[in-house]
Amino acid sequence: MNILSIIFTTTLMKNQGIYNGIIGILLLYGTFIAPHPKEIVIPILIYAILVAIYGALTSQKNIIIKQGLLPIIALIIIFV
Repeated sequence: MNILSIIFTTTLMKNQGIYNGIIGILLLYGTFIAPHPKEIVIPILIYAILVAIYGALTSQKNIIIKQGLLPIIALIIIFV
């Protein structure tokens, strides 16, 4: 690997960490603090599923399982 690809990879990983951190914080807020948790949690879960679908279409097919399965299960549990 050259220095540019290392810097690029490092930047991507930082961005992924920020993305996951924000989603985690919003889900915790929606679950434990918000007066109407479903109004916050459901859109975040739908967003995570859409991102997984996009990843499956543009990168690897198994991303839909790796990234999308847990939000799908959570949505099912919310609506059951």
